[in-house]
Formats: sequence, structure tokens, C-alpha cells
Amino acid sequence: MELFDVLVLGGGPGGYLCAERAAQNGLKAAVFEMKALGGTCLNEGCIPTKTLLNSSKMYRHAKESEAFGVTAENVKYDHAKVIDRKNKVVKTLVSGVGATMKANKVTVVTAKAVIKGRGDNGFLVEADGNIYEGKRLVIASGSETVVPPVTGLKEGLENGFVVTNREVLDEKTLPKEMVVIGGGVIGLEMAYYFASVGTKVTVIEMMPKIAGATDPEICKVLTDAFVKKGMEFKLSSKVLEIKKDSVIYEENGEKKEIKCDKVLLSAGRKPSTAGIGLEALSLEMDRAAIKTDRHLCTNISGVYAIGDCNGKLMLAHTAYREAEVAVNHMVGIKDEMRYDVIPSVIYTDPEVASVGYSKEAAEEKGMKVKEVKLPMSYAGRYLAETEGGKGFIKLVIDTEKQRLVGCHMVGSYASEIIMTATMMVDTELTPSRLKKLVFPHPTVAEIIREAIFH
Repeated sequence: MELFDVLVLGGGPGGYLCAERAAQNGLKAAVFEMKALGGTCLNEGCIPTKTLLNSSKMYRHAKESEAFGVTAENVKYDHAKVIDRKNKVVKTLVSGVGATMKANKVTVVTAKAVIKGRGDNGFLVEADGNIYEGKRLVIASGSETVVPPVTGLKEGLENGFVVTNREVLDEKTLPKEMVVIGGGVIGLEMAYYFASVGTKVTVIEMMPKIAGATDPEICKVLTDAFVKKGMEFKLSSKVLEIKKDSVIYEENGEKKEIKCDKVLLSAGRKPSTAGIGLEALSLEMDRAAIKTDRHLCTNISGVYAIGDCNGKLMLAHTAYREAEVAVNHMVGIKDEMRYDVIPSVIYTDPEVASVGYSKEAAEEKGMKVKEVKLPMSYAGRYLAETEGGKGFIKLVIDTEKQRLVGCHMVGSYASEIIMTATMMVDTELTPSRLKKLVFPHPTVAEIIREAIFH
């Protein structure tokens, strides 16, 4: 039986990067993935959805540019061709990950892996009838769609009337009417895509606002922009039943029905930790999530949990960083996770991005802070490229320690600009130092400098 330094269960962003970084640090690594390298992010999430959203953006620009002096005729949208291009992009990137594994001499096992306990030299994993032993074990098993106990939902998933983010990305025919169950990030991005290319979309959300913990003022701007595009929202509403061609839901205590030809289930995700043999190690759990410390260590020495399976922040870039922290811990490099400086993004139009604390969250932590809010129109490029945009930025500044502790924005390029704010929050730059930074002009990112001076 071959002995490895590290066995990694899961080939998603966290898993494959963990194996890569381990190999680069001289450790013999193996990664187990039963589907395709890249996990949910590359195959069913981040990359496929952004590919679709970019195509829809081009379509909207072609149809809605009269205010900018551009008129186009006979603009058509070929959804099937967009899906084909998405598949090409995914295939290219998956191949790239495979090439990276090969270049770093990582053993890739394409099979489901199950933990079997301990061996003479480490941890035992079974895959495709073979037993592998590793001195260390990294669990990167990802997450899965939450399926709430709704009457008819299981049957809907079986007959294809209901789809998850996985199946919807392979639908080559645009539905005329779609109901999206869940107004979180994934649901909003897909809802916005379909609404942008001609589908009548209704979003049903249990909470009184969309986008989860996103700043309420930003949610209002986002909701208004979506409604302007023709989307409908049923907030503070609960889905009661899925029928063969409709959704029954409750709104303000009243039972209602929406006819549609497709339902997208996007009611959240949960750690995917069942059926992989965790019970063989007696790992400490928080419901379905594996408990970890700031080094990604579990309660069992030599066992780590990274990515969605630890339930911290279900974001691909979080998993990337966790992979690096875990490997650094293995090889004795001082490092730890800082979850308070992880940026988050919603890739709709307008885009939403944030990092760090909100004013309310900072005050709950005992900080004395001030909030600076400024319209994005203070940035000349935003005004030049956006017609009627309602974007804005909020900076949260710790007035005692004189440092930026949060940034929240809605508007064009927010997904790219947020990295600038993330570096500022992470390095704890003071406002006086921030004022000395020179931003290229004209850029939308200048809004950060403008806000610092207010």
C-alpha cells in the first residue's frame, strides 16, 4: 500500500489547491474527486454562471444602448449557443486544473472516497476498491443544495419540472416563465440571467428582503433594478407545494398560485459530509459542518477540513485561502485564517460587493465607528458609463484605531474594485495614509478615495 503525506477528499477549489500547495512544499499528495476537478465552483457554479451572465450583459447592451447613442436592430439571443460556449469554457478550465495536478505530480483518483479509519502510518481512505494511506487527511467535500420538505418538491426534481443550479446550467431551451425558490446570491444571479434574456421570473423568498445579510440599502437598490427589468418578488413568503405546472405559496397569510414551466430551487446550500466515513474518526461536528480552528485543524490531530464542508463561508476564494493556511500549518509556516477580511460579491447588474464589518456589526463588536456614504456618481467614469445608476459606496471607519474596517458598494465594477478595499482593510491602513494613495483617473475605483475625503 502506497503511503502519502496528504490525502485530500474533494477536488474543488479548496481540494485541488490544497494538493497543489502541498506538492509545492515537498509533500506527496493525492486528491480524490468522484466527478470532475474544479468541484461545484468550476463545473456548476462560479464559472458557468459568470459565462452566462456575461452573454446576457452583451445582449442587454445591444438592446438598451439608445441613451448612449447606439441603436441596434434584430438583436437575437441564442441560449443554446451560450450553453455550448459555457461548456467549452468549463472544459478548458477543468483541463487546466488537471494539467496543474500532473505538473505538480499530484495523484488524482477519479472515484468516491470513503474514510476507513486509521492505519499503521496514518489515515486510511478507500476509493474504487483500493486503500490509500496518508499521514495527514484533508476533507474538502464541498456542499450540496438544500432540499426543504415541501410537498411535491421531490417529485418535481425527479421529473425535471424543478431544477437546481446544476441542471439549470445545461437547459438549452429558455423557459417562458420561471419561479425561483430563494432570493440568496445563487438564486438572484440565475434569476437575473433568465430575466435578462426574456424569461418572466418570479422570486419567492421567506425573508423580508433579498440577498441575505447584504446591507439593506444596497438590497433596496438591487431590488428596484431587478423590478425595473421585469422581475417580481414575493418576499416574506413561503412555498407550500409544487404541482405539475405551478407553485403554491403563502403571502401575507393568503395562499396563492403561480403558473410556470420551470422552477429553480435555490434555497441555500449545506455542507456535504454524509456518506464519506466521518464516523470512523469521531470528528467534532456542528450539525453537518466539520468544526475547525483558525488553522483549519479539526479535533483529530492531522485531520483538516477546508471549504464549504466546514460551514464557515461558502465561497470559492475562502476555500483557496483555507487550503493555503492548512498546508502552511502542516509544514510549520505561521499562518491563520481571517474570516473578517473575506470579500463577497453578487455578479448581477448592478454588481454588489463588500468586505469587513457593517456599521452595525462593528458597533456590536464594541468599535467606535463612523460610516461614510457617497453616490457612485462622484466617480466620473461611473457617470460616463452608467445611465440613471443609483450605485453608492459605504465606508466604515474605526475612529479610535483610525483604520478602515468595512466597505460596501453597489454599482458597476464593484466586483473588481472590492479587492482594493480588501487590501486596505487587511493591512489596516489609516485614513491619513489612504488619502496619499494615487488612483488612476478616470476609474470607478476612485470612489474609494472620494469617500475617504468626506
